[in-house]
Amino acid sequence: MLSSKFRPWHVPVFLAKYAYLTAVRMPVLVHFEVTLRCNARCGFCDYWKTDPSSRATELKSFVDAARFFSPMMITYTGGEPTLRRDLEDIVAGVNAAVRVQYSTLITHGAMLTAERAKSLWDAGIHQFNISLDFLDDRHDAARGIPGLSAKIFDVIPMMQSLGVDSIRFNTVIKDSNLDQLMPIVLRAKELGCGVNFSSYTDSKNGNREGLIGETRIAELEAVTAELLSFKKRNRGVITNSDYYIEQIPRYVRGELSEPCRSGMRTIHVDPTGHVKRCPDFKTDFHWTAFRKYEPIECSACFYACRGEAQAPLRLSRIRDVMA
Repeated sequence: MLSSKFRPWHVPVFLAKYAYLTAVRMPVLVHFEVTLRCNARCGFCDYWKTDPSSRATELKSFVDAARFFSPMMITYTGGEPTLRRDLEDIVAGVNAAVRVQYSTLITHGAMLTAERAKSLWDAGIHQFNISLDFLDDRHDAARGIPGLSAKIFDVIPMMQSLGVDSIRFNTVIKDSNLDQLMPIVLRAKELGCGVNFSSYTDSKNGNREGLIGETRIAELEAVTAELLSFKKRNRGVITNSDYYIEQIPRYVRGELSEPCRSGMRTIHVDPTGHVKRCPDFKTDFHWTAFRKYEPIECSACFYACRGEAQAPLRLSRIRDVMA
């Protein structure tokens, strides 16, 4: 799971930092939403409606916030972060400010060239997460970008040829792609990539089209069992914890009762520096006025950030990292 920039001895260092951040109740993962602008047209998200003029209010640097939180993991997200022409400067600054950290970039991939990827890699990105919900042009339709799936599969080998060796697909599990989950995993393995799953929710904009209905729960249970079986035989391809995959059917059946710990283990910092516990919540305060969050009774989503925030640290998770 770790890129070639790291060595096995980094694992205990990360574990020590994880233990420290947990003990002092500071976020392990900080998502920097570097922009809310986006040029995709995803049906479950309204970020593409963001006024282009918001660019004027976007922070030029997240260094001070990064130094304050000093998290173990950092994600650059949006919106579409590659719309920021100064993204390399942002990443390099944060990378210098927080030495012990693992940085990922979440992108739809439409504007990601091999050269841009290498530039971001050199600036400090350790992993690229490219959204992929289908292996064919259904993905193009879902994201509103013609030719997107072909572009993604064309650019990955070129990225790898330049030394970018840590690439993941971010796949949203929804009603229309249950038959795609294992094929995406197998394609990822073939390409030397990984897959990170998240569960569909209508909490962003009320679009219920992707929700998995009761009539398909048995199918969902079967495919998650298949994913777990594959994962136990092939550590390092599916990057979710075993726990997260195990809980997905419970979420769909409406059985989640555990308090959400998002905000304690993971937070989002928006483009103006304001903090929210969850990407679908409103901001609560500026990072300079940060107050520690408490668990909340909420089961509106089961994003990976929510599910992994409450996942126990099992031996299987360490095996995932070591793989």
